Amino acid sequence: MRYGVATFVTDEGIAPAPLGRALEERGLQSLFLAEHTHIPVSRETPYPGGGELPRIYYRTLDPFITLGVVAAVTERLTLGTGIALVIQRDPIVLAKEVASLDLVSGGRVALGVGAGWNREEMRDHGTDPRTRTKLLRERILAMKEIWTKDEAEFHGEFVDFGPMYSWPKPVQRPHPPILIGGAAPAALDRVLDYGDGWMPIYPRDVQELGAQIAELRRRGAEQGREHIPVLVYMAPPRPDVVARLAEIGVDEILFALPTEPEPATLKLLDEMIPLIS
Repeated sequence: MRYGVATFVTDEGIAPAPLGRALEERGLQSLFLAEHTHIPVSRETPYPGGGELPRIYYRTLDPFITLGVVAAVTERLTLGTGIALVIQRDPIVLAKEVASLDLVSGGRVALGVGAGWNREEMRDHGTDPRTRTKLLRERILAMKEIWTKDEAEFHGEFVDFGPMYSWPKPVQRPHPPILIGGAAPAALDRVLDYGDGWMPIYPRDVQELGAQIAELRRRGAEQGREHIPVLVYMAPPRPDVVARLAEIGVDEILFALPTEPEPATLKLLDEMIPLIS
């Protein structure tokens, strides 16, 4: 079992460099960062967590710049997005950003992706919420072409470009793992279609999650795929739940780390470590 942290890095909390160093020094193995480019003042989409949208959502740093800083002060930490809003990003630019980060970090990137939930935010990027899952799929497939082909081209409904050159290529072959976020039944289909792993949020029903993991790996085996990794978001650490998640086949747990200034963050990490050791 691997253990990592999922968090929001903002201008009001711990800075990227001390956060990365603190995680690696304490033996944690990954850092996954949330992404929101902005939050429209006119609130339309309900916050999935209920109540008012937390302040951190509109103060989040760009994940790739942040992870680049973390890469410079760490040696082993996996650098992940949890999740990158691909439907709000140009796939040609994003492909270069991810490949560049993978190169400078020595092949430590994991790209967690999702279709997003904030409809007014995605509309500001010109994305139609009704077709965002199709758009996500095409942009991921287009990026794979860029990462794996010397002369890449892609022709789809939403993404269309002729033969191009684009370097660097990622260190990881054929490319950094694409981890599909979401717990809906369709998430498993997306993993099997264009993903390399699954990133659900810890559910109330662990038995149901176990059944979904078993189904995912059974269907993957039918396609000739090897072990499909599963990373689960969870907060706070509970030793009994950690043990149960290991039993049902979870490969990595990402503990939600509150966004706090450096002293409070280090204290939270020091309290967390004994619970998972």
